[in-house]
Amino acid sequence: MTSPIQPADLSFFSTLVQSGSLTAAARELGITTPAVSRRLAQIEARLGTPLITRTTRRMGLTPEGEIYLEHARKILGHIEDMGHQVMGTSQEPQGTLRVNATLGFGRSHIAPLLADFSRKHPKVDVQLQLSVNPPPLADDVYDLCFRFGHPTDSRAVARMVAPNRRIVVAAPAYLKRHGTPAAPHDLARHNCIAIRQGDDAYSQWRFRATRGSRSAERWESIKIRGNLSTNDGGIAVSWALEGLGVLLRAEWDVAKYLASGRLVQVLKGFESPDADIYAVYAPQHRGSVRVKSLVAFVEAAFKGRKGL
Repeated sequence: MTSPIQPADLSFFSTLVQSGSLTAAARELGITTPAVSRRLAQIEARLGTPLITRTTRRMGLTPEGEIYLEHARKILGHIEDMGHQVMGTSQEPQGTLRVNATLGFGRSHIAPLLADFSRKHPKVDVQLQLSVNPPPLADDVYDLCFRFGHPTDSRAVARMVAPNRRIVVAAPAYLKRHGTPAAPHDLARHNCIAIRQGDDAYSQWRFRATRGSRSAERWESIKIRGNLSTNDGGIAVSWALEGLGVLLRAEWDVAKYLASGRLVQVLKGFESPDADIYAVYAPQHRGSVRVKSLVAFVEAAFKGRKGL
């Protein structure tokens, strides 16, 4: 008796869902849109249940489609992992690799590394998406995501690829006009540039004395004030460079301005919660040669670096 589930259908269906539409899937698979529609209809006919719901604007999964997709990805992941183990670690990565990163950090640091990675591994088709917030893991719109801070989704696999501090900076011109804060509570008298990202309380900055101090374990929350806020870190840095306020930002984003003297670090005797850089991916990509190769490549590139 022929099984209603054919191995080749698993890869087809996974590609279809990842693509987001029949037309996009047709481009990815190199066939026509009607051919994709017929293939999907054949799969649903064999299973006796619809897997996809289609409207004029979007394509969604039925409950049965979600189950089918979940198991298809697990099986495909196991196959890729098996191939990696059988063929050895020298296997050349190939195929599509969907990467997500934050706007500023992705543009300045991840994008150049992806160009280097592509030259080293020309068989990998890299697709980079930049966004303020990471897409939900369940949406499966990326294979690998680079983010600041450990992910809150417990299902995600996370590997720290580089340490990263958050520091308080300001332009020399601003400090000349308004003075230099000596302690976190002095920020109440300064114009602080706020960054609205994710669910973070952007009007609250947290500090503690640097390690080695008696008060090093006590975190202090400071309510900041200011007339400038944005959800784009690059814009916030540009405002700080113009002398418009004090900014709490990841060291990676301001290191070159500190080196040139355009920005000055203040409150050096205090630290804010770290924003370490993590490579994040779904469990089904754990055995992916493409994902593992890029994570190792980025980790090696960041090792020993403090910013650009």
